[in-house]
Order: sequence, then C-alpha cells, then structure tokens
Amino acid sequence: MKLTSLVIDDLTARIPIIQGGMGIGISRSNLAAAVANEGGIGIISGVQIGFSEPDFETNTLEANTRALIREIRRARELSPQGILGVNFLVAMNNYEKLAETAVDEGIDIIISGAGLPTRLPAIVQGSKTKIAPMASSSRTASVICKLWDKKYNRIPDFIVVEGPDAGGHLGYSMEELTLEITPNLDHIIPEVFEVIQPYEKKYGKKIPIVAAGGIFTGQDIAKYLSLGASAVQIATRFIATEECDAHINFKNAILNAKDGDIKLIKSPVGMPGRALKNTFIEQLESTPLNIESCSGCMKACKAQQAAYCISQALINAVNGNIDEGLVFSGSNAHRIDKIVKVKDLMGTLVREAEEAYSYSI
Repeated sequence: MKLTSLVIDDLTARIPIIQGGMGIGISRSNLAAAVANEGGIGIISGVQIGFSEPDFETNTLEANTRALIREIRRARELSPQGILGVNFLVAMNNYEKLAETAVDEGIDIIISGAGLPTRLPAIVQGSKTKIAPMASSSRTASVICKLWDKKYNRIPDFIVVEGPDAGGHLGYSMEELTLEITPNLDHIIPEVFEVIQPYEKKYGKKIPIVAAGGIFTGQDIAKYLSLGASAVQIATRFIATEECDAHINFKNAILNAKDGDIKLIKSPVGMPGRALKNTFIEQLESTPLNIESCSGCMKACKAQQAAYCISQALINAVNGNIDEGLVFSGSNAHRIDKIVKVKDLMGTLVREAEEAYSYSI
C-alpha cells in the first residue's frame, strides 16, 4: 500500500516525512535540499545559523541574517521544485527579524517551537509561507489555535506534535521526563486531535498532525499514520547521512553511540535536552565552565548563572570538536549503524512503512 502524500494547502509532499530541523548547523541547505529532492520536506535550522561567519561574535544578527539568506538560496538552487522550510526557536533573540527574512526569501514553511509563536501569523501575512507550531501537549495546541483564531482569524497550516523521545531541547519539564510513567506520544496525538476539531470545523479545513520524537523506522511511520497523523518528523536518523551538514566527527559520535550513552541534561535556556554522554557532559557534572563571551542567542539564558554556553557547545560539536561540544540526539541514536545517502534512507523508510501499513490492514 502506497503512503499518502502530505497536503498542506497548495503544497504537496509526495512522501509524508519532514526532516527535523537540527541546530546549530546540523541541518542546513545540503541536507534540507537532499530530503526535498526525494519528495519529503527539508528543514534548515535557523538557530545561530551564522556561526561560521567571521563577524558572528561581534555582529551576530547580521551574521545570522546573511547566513540564513545564503542557506535558503542555496537549498533552492539544489532543490528548485522541492518543499523547503526553516525551523526557528521562539526563545531565540531576534526570532521575528529572522522569520521575516525567511519569508522575504520565499521559504515554503516556518516551524516554531521552544515557546509560543504568538505573532507568527502577522509575520507571514500576505505571503505563501505556511506556519506550524510545535506542541508537546494538547494544551499547547489548544492555546495556539485559540490565540491565532481570535487575533488573526486563522489556524495553523499543520502542527508538529513532539513526544518526549526527541533530541535537542524538549517541551517538557525535567520532572515530567523522569517520572516512572512519562508522557506518551501515542496518547498525546489523540488528545491534540480532540482540541483542534472545533477549529477544523469552523474553518472548513483539516489541520494535519505531524508526529515527532523518537520515530526511527518505517514501522514507526506506519504506526503513527494509522493513529491518524498525516506525516512524521524525523531528525536523528538524518544525521548519519552523507548529505548532513555536520562534521564527520559529529556523525561518527552518533554512529558509535551505545544504549545508555544518551541522557537528559539541563540547558542554560531553562529547558531539558537530550544529548550523547561524552567528555563535555562528564566535565559538566563536576565543574561548571566559564562563559568567555555571550552572543545573547536565547532570551531566557542567564549567562552569569549558566554552567556553560549552549551556543558555543553546539558550535564546537558541529565543527567536529566533540570532546568540548554538545551532541544533541534522539533516544534511538544508538540504533544507527552506518552512514548512508539520503536517497537510500528515504527509500528504506518508505519501503518499511508501506510493508508495515499493508500488513496491518
């Protein structure tokens, strides 16, 4: 049985797979374009995207803006017919200015998490850019739909519902993630469906749900599609691809991860995160690191009180300095055993999903 395309208004992705945005610098134009060319949706991470610009530390906004424009244009050159998006954290400083830049560049989609994107509809008004909040609960989805409906007379073009097994910053408290019974994506999705139904009825259109967090195989894809999701978002598996924009040392760190190497950490931005245990993580457990300079990347970060600089740690990692870097990953990173081409990974996921979907029917 063939997978159903993901339809978002006037956009149609032949394969219902969104490649998750991974920052800093893990998913840029090369990876996003490769996924888009295979019929999925490729996402560029807009978080501190100008990290390699020479004036990044002294002129951060301009460096990020310049790099964002370059990566969007390069992705479009590599995938002229593909669907491309950018992922921004609402908690970023200059979030709105960078989102406006993406809209000006004609980006197809903006996905926003790590906060409520309350003004995103105003930013994309008059453009064709589609917008999607990330939600870790039905309450978050309800708040966004209610606010956008009341203030902007519109609803999300789709919602990414992310469970607790995702990598990077998570939309849950550390207490929630360490309970004996943790939040479960299987349960969250039906709850989100329930709260969005009145808005779908009011506007006479469907709000596609995209399941995210810990999705690893085609069987996982089939499972969430059978629960009613219109698509899935997958991030960590795309790290181990030839086209991923990260340094080979970063890819090998994922490749060499073993069960038990992935742990929850406290981030200076006030959110828990999931990353690989390495020298950097072990050092943090005993000794806080001095922050030599601060680019002011996150609104909630209190640099003077922080144990480390999240931005510098992620930049170190993407540049290959793993021992002094933070390697964000999903809970299933230890299951990855080789680096493949995006085309082959997408083909494997689709084949597994279609076989599982047919078998379940």
